[in-house]
This record gives sequence, C-alpha cells and structure tokens, in this order.
Amino acid sequence: MGLLTFSINVTLDGCVDHREGIADDETHAHFTRLLEESGAMLWGRTTYEMMESYWPLVARGEVEAPPALRDWALALETKPKYVVSSTRSDFPWTNSHHLVGELRAAVQDLKDATPNGVLVGSGKLATELDRLDLIDEYKFLIHPMITGHGPTLYQGGLPGTRRLELISAVPLNDGAVAMHYRRAD
Repeated sequence: MGLLTFSINVTLDGCVDHREGIADDETHAHFTRLLEESGAMLWGRTTYEMMESYWPLVARGEVEAPPALRDWALALETKPKYVVSSTRSDFPWTNSHHLVGELRAAVQDLKDATPNGVLVGSGKLATELDRLDLIDEYKFLIHPMITGHGPTLYQGGLPGTRRLELISAVPLNDGAVAMHYRRAD
C-alpha cells in the first residue's frame, strides 16, 4: 500500500494561493522530484482545470518555458492523474482519470493500488481527505513571506489536532524550506 502525501506551496501565514510563493527553478525541481518519486497525482476538479489549461502546452512545446518548468510539465504529462469531481467526468489530459465512488473507499483503493504513493496537491480536497484520516504524510514547501490573504491551509478546519513527526527540513537557496512530516497519531 502506498502513502497519501499532501504536498503544496504555503506561505508563513498559511496562504496556498497558487500565485504566491517563489516560482524559481529550484522550486520547480523540488516538486518535479516529488512527482517522479510518487506513483500518481490526486487533484480536485478546480486544481485539475488550472493545471490542464497550461502544463500540457508546456510539455508539447507550444509555450516557451525554462528547462525546470519543462521538466515539471513532462513529468506531469506521463504521471497518472486522478481527479475527484461531482460536476465533471471527462478528463482528456493524458493519463487523467475520474476517481468515482465514495471518497474514502475510492482514495483508499487508489492508495492500495499505488505502491509508490499518491501526491495530493489540492488544498480543499486535502482538507476533506484529512478529515477522513487518509493523509499519511505532509510535504510542504514553506515560502519566506506573509501574504495577508487566502485561501489558507485547512481553511475549512479539521475535527482535531494532527500530531506530526518531523522527517526532514531542507532549506532551499531562495529561503524556502521543504518540510516533510509524517502523522504521529
């Protein structure tokens, strides 16, 4: 059984707005490594639609991008992508699949079928999966900034505190810190 890992960019004040944070080569290389080490991606519909509107174009060379962004796009292109959505069922991007059925059972089945683990990169979906006790690890890239706006991490709240064990903390050259935690409870 693979682990379900919540991985996202977050500022010091908890902002997970995709337009915030440092989007340099080192940041993209970090997330490309995480993606290459995992067996699949899991997104909500909104995140999927944001991603599908840009990254396939980069992967095909239709949008000019530096090598680190192109590497990320190519890794995304080949990685299985699973999408949770109650309003859309057609996901034409290469290797994209609609995750159907009751959320807890469908995600547990995906974890069981993906020995290299699944990365979830959607804030709202991750909150719901954490409420269901499905997230095993957290790999946050914490950016050295305070944005003063949302959306924020766990904006919808959790039923209780999550105790975590620090696995690693790796500073990046730009001042961001890659934090890896595992559930301790």
